[in-house]
Amino acid sequence: MATKRNPLKLNKLQLRTLALAQVLARDPQSSKAIDDTGDVELLSIPNPHGDHVHVGKFVVSAREASGFSNPAVWTALKRKGLASDQNPLTVTLTAEGVVYDTGLGDRFLSESDH
Repeated sequence: MATKRNPLKLNKLQLRTLALAQVLARDPQSSKAIDDTGDVELLSIPNPHGDHVHVGKFVVSAREASGFSNPAVWTALKRKGLASDQNPLTVTLTAEGVVYDTGLGDRFLSESDH
């Protein structure tokens, strides 16, 4: 049986935010693995400047990354078990959040030229 796409029924903003958080989780300069749990602590969430945001080595439209600054998005991701707030100053993606298939892949990522 094939796995159901988006089984947690995340909305578009939640999916985009999670996809970008997963990019940060793969970047050793932006994240730190937590023991053997599979959880990854995001050390900082990038802020937009101008019309874009730098997410690791990628540049993303500030509009696409608007979920980073939306507390309701993080609350929903926590409620669905994809993120946690073990440290009040950072965000942690749970092991489930790290591997959740958002279906977005490389849709809105392009490498930075600056």
